[in-house]
Amino acid sequence: MSTLAEAPRPGLATWAASVDHKRVAVRLTVYSLVFFAASGILALLMRSELAWPGLQIVSHDTYNQLFTMHGSGMFYLVMTPLALALGVYFVPLQIGAADLPAPRLVLLGELLNLGGGLTMFSGFFVAHGAAKSGWTAFFPLSGLPYSQGYGMDLWILGVIMAALGQILLGGILLAAVLRYRAPGMTMLKIPIFSWSMVATCLMVVTAFPALIAAMTILFLERHGASILDSAGGPIAYQHLFWFYGHPVVYVTFFPFVGAAAEAVAIFSRKRFFGYHAFVLSLLAFAGLSMSVWAHHMFATGQVLNKYFSLTSTLLVIPAGIEYFDMIGTMIGGRISVRTPLLFASGFLVLFAIGGVTGIFVASPPLDYHVHDSMFVVAHFHYTLFAGSLFAFFAGVYMWFPKVTGALLREGLGKVHFALMFVGANLTFFPMFAMGWEGMPRRVADYRHTGDLAWLNAVSTVGSAVIALSLLVFAWNLVVSLRRRVPAGNDPWGGHTLEWWTTSPPPRHNFDSLPPITSFAPLLDRQLEEKP
Repeated sequence: MSTLAEAPRPGLATWAASVDHKRVAVRLTVYSLVFFAASGILALLMRSELAWPGLQIVSHDTYNQLFTMHGSGMFYLVMTPLALALGVYFVPLQIGAADLPAPRLVLLGELLNLGGGLTMFSGFFVAHGAAKSGWTAFFPLSGLPYSQGYGMDLWILGVIMAALGQILLGGILLAAVLRYRAPGMTMLKIPIFSWSMVATCLMVVTAFPALIAAMTILFLERHGASILDSAGGPIAYQHLFWFYGHPVVYVTFFPFVGAAAEAVAIFSRKRFFGYHAFVLSLLAFAGLSMSVWAHHMFATGQVLNKYFSLTSTLLVIPAGIEYFDMIGTMIGGRISVRTPLLFASGFLVLFAIGGVTGIFVASPPLDYHVHDSMFVVAHFHYTLFAGSLFAFFAGVYMWFPKVTGALLREGLGKVHFALMFVGANLTFFPMFAMGWEGMPRRVADYRHTGDLAWLNAVSTVGSAVIALSLLVFAWNLVVSLRRRVPAGNDPWGGHTLEWWTTSPPPRHNFDSLPPITSFAPLLDRQLEEKP
């Protein structure tokens, strides 16, 4: 085991200017969590407004700003940057590299992401307020005269900045895996999480340019160009946007499923089951995700529904392989019920609900009934929040000791999990029934008919439980950092190279490396040392 001396703690200025991939990743995570808090507060305001029919708290115009900035914040500024931040920190460690290539470009990617977020949220402080056409910014709602003022322009520029930063980070991570692997680490000896980042970055560098193109065209349209105001303009915009908008769902899924898979293997005390099938499923999943974008456009009548329904339904095959491999890893393992495994298991349960309802909306006749209803809101929150965010927290509780050298409190972690699991289901499951009963999404008010009032009341209570769970997590961070329980270099008996070095790792990560014998070299070493 590496015995590097602990480096002195850097000052704030050193941290802010450092190009060390680990510090960049920590800063990017902090920015993302701040935007998460801001976007979450907007969600609480929306749920409070919807707790009962009638307008109680905000106007229709303000509500439109709230749901636009909530959705925008969560996709562009929270889940995507968090996914990339995990890769920026742990991919070099898992492949035995000293750093990422082009570290100044990594820093630029971080700053573009931060600058984009601040630009988007600055719309709240200009005349006519922030953007209000939804995170998709469909034309003509995002054009003039429907979206007046500079808030929409600031939003467009912020999205372009954030997407450019994310493309930089994705391209550099991909280059690192291809060129910076340790001696003896072939592509089929790369750990599960790093493979999930390879698939993620392939989608980032191929799909995200379509978003920049769509935003650029939209900005030009708002400033005098006549590009989208033709008969086919709105549909052309949707094609561009959804070519980004569907792959980004998997950008905000793959890194977290990789983190959950690592947690399942470590806390099952067992080699990950079906490694090769899992890798192939990630690549197939990424390829299919680039072919299904127009299933969001079934109701337009302008796309080939049979083709996009088929490709959307085929997604169940690689998803099923990944589930099978994780469950197969747990079967026969020596299970240690720690917080990372709880969150990984919660991810498996909750994302399954999102995935099954995804197959439901992949059928055009069924999609016609629930399109643009609260059913769709429930579906993507079960994938993005109840799925990916649970897997993110599995990674946080597993890797926090490596990043800080201290353990998070296990009791508080389990309270966090229980509250978040209950809150997620209370909040999002009633939305399936709301949508089935005909409640549209993106509305500040609704009629007091059927079960809508009490379903919305339950959903609002659930959002408060989620907020409480996140306060428990914040308190866990404070307690664990102020009254540290030293973790040591490898508190869990990890399988991959990040557990070989010190906690936290030094500037250049390693002073030595063990033999790379498989995708789990430390597990191989543990098995060799057993009598």
